[in-house]
Amino acid sequence: MDDAFSVLLDRARRGDRDAVDALLEPHLAGIQAYLRLRAGPVVRARESACDLAQSVCREAIEKIGKFEKGGEDGFRHWLYALAWRKLADRADYYKAEKRDAAREAPAPEGSASSDDRDVIGVYATLATPSRVLAAREEIARFEKAFDRLPDEYREVILLANVVGLSRAEIARQMNRTEIAVRTALARALARLASLVDGEEEDAGGNRPRDER
Repeated sequence: MDDAFSVLLDRARRGDRDAVDALLEPHLAGIQAYLRLRAGPVVRARESACDLAQSVCREAIEKIGKFEKGGEDGFRHWLYALAWRKLADRADYYKAEKRDAAREAPAPEGSASSDDRDVIGVYATLATPSRVLAAREEIARFEKAFDRLPDEYREVILLANVVGLSRAEIARQMNRTEIAVRTALARALARLASLVDGEEEDAGGNRPRDER
C-alpha cells in the first residue's frame, strides 16, 4: 500500500476529518456520475445523485475500518462497490413500491445545477465535450442516450471509464477475454457518441434494428 495513502487512511480511521475529506473528495464527481448513469431513468427521476453520493460517503466513513488492502485503487473500487449496493437498494425499493418515475415533474430547462456541473467533466470523457453539456436538457439527453445502450455496453463503459478498472479486471468481472473487453469498449463508446449526436434514429425516432 502506498505510504502516503496508508498514513491518510490511518488518520481517517482515527476520526481525522481532514483526512476523511482528502480520501473522499477526489472521488465525488466520479461517484455522482456513476450513480446517475447506472441508476437508469426510474431511480434518477426520484433521487438526487448528490444526496446518494453523500450517503455513500457516510457509509464509507462508518465502514472504513473494514477496508484493509488494495491501496488507492482498491479504495476507489471499494467506494464504487458501496455505490452499486446503494443503487441496488434504491431500485428494489421503487420496484416494491411500484413507484412511477413518469409521475415526476420534468426538470426545468436552463443552466445546469451544481449537482449537474459536478458530473459534466466525467460525462465529457465519455462522448462529448463539456461545453455542450452546459444546459440541464443536454445532460438529460446524454443520459437518455446512455440508457439506450445495451447492458454490456453500459457496463463496460462504467467499469473502464468511470470506475477505472483495468482491462484485465473488467475481463474477470464480466467473464470475457481482454480482447473482447477492448472491442466491446471501443464499440460502446462509438455507439454512445452516435446516440448523443442523434445519428442512430430514423425520421420516426426509431432505434436501429440491432438495438431492439
